[in-house]
Amino acid sequence: MRPFIVLLQKEFTQILRDTFLTRLMIILPMAIMLIAPLLATMDVRNVNVAVVDLDCSTTSQRIMSHIKASEYLTLIKATDKFDLAMQELESGTVDVIVQIPDHFERDMTVSTPEKISITANAVNATKGSIGTQYVILTIAHTLIELRNDKGLNRLSEVLTVQNRFNPTLNYRHYMIPALMILIFILVCGFLPALNIVKEKEIGTIEQINVTPVSRFTFILSKLIPYWIIGILVLMAAMIITWLVYGLTPAGSIWVIFFGAVLFILTISGFSLTVANFSDTMQQIMFVLFFFIMIFILMSGLITPIDSMPGWAQKFTYILPPRYIIDILRSVYLKGTTLAELWRDFTALGSFAVLFNILAAVTYKKQA
Repeated sequence: MRPFIVLLQKEFTQILRDTFLTRLMIILPMAIMLIAPLLATMDVRNVNVAVVDLDCSTTSQRIMSHIKASEYLTLIKATDKFDLAMQELESGTVDVIVQIPDHFERDMTVSTPEKISITANAVNATKGSIGTQYVILTIAHTLIELRNDKGLNRLSEVLTVQNRFNPTLNYRHYMIPALMILIFILVCGFLPALNIVKEKEIGTIEQINVTPVSRFTFILSKLIPYWIIGILVLMAAMIITWLVYGLTPAGSIWVIFFGAVLFILTISGFSLTVANFSDTMQQIMFVLFFFIMIFILMSGLITPIDSMPGWAQKFTYILPPRYIIDILRSVYLKGTTLAELWRDFTALGSFAVLFNILAAVTYKKQA
């Protein structure tokens, strides 16, 4: 244990002596959490719709037909039970529920009909808001066609909208949990890899190679300081999110920390695996930048996965950030429990074990 403790002391001392690194670890999370939510935006496609048809009339069939024909909407389910559609909304399979009330077609011609109800999954505020507008416009187009034939009430009198999980449609609430992942990637992934390669360049790692310290002890001593820093950064980000944006987790904070720990283990193990195959700072920076761009663009951080091509959606299953992003957004906005997110946690745990084993195995220690 003593060699391990000495190595840990060396790592913490090295981090504290590097004033630039210390400032970076403080300023970077604050800048991302304070600035990025104000700048991020995205387009929306492939909005999944479920129709609860209580009328079972030609009007409701025409509404569903227009939804199917829309370039931006996909009709996932048509049912007469709202509870079934709500289960799909809660699981994330459906983005918008359209409920057509009983006797809607009949009441349009003889009296003021009961309003069509639209319920949106607003965890993704942008997709919920824009998707709802797509649905409203599609239904409006259908009602205009019918009004030309029969004469109907105005659209505003037959539609009501309800947004679940993010009632104010605040897009920042959707982006903020994902931005925490970006901090983990940079602080717990980028920095330890640079640390390893820096020691290769200046030759200090050769002093470790001629000692009896095992590769597992050496890799662990490199990772633990950044694991601790990652948890501290998460706490700071959550405090900033609460104080500046008024966003607090709807679910258990311990589920968030558990998911964060698994992802920190995953991204640090991955970065050290890459560092073991890199010999210069320039090389490791270019390689990590390549992977970071893939993580940002394809893991659902900015672009909704449902809006990607089919092949890209399948590819995201091998990207660890996909799972932690889903965990943080679900817990923060929906209050989802650990049991409901077991698939995401299982995937993250598997990645954590795989990459940390690879980091230790691929480190070539020469005595």
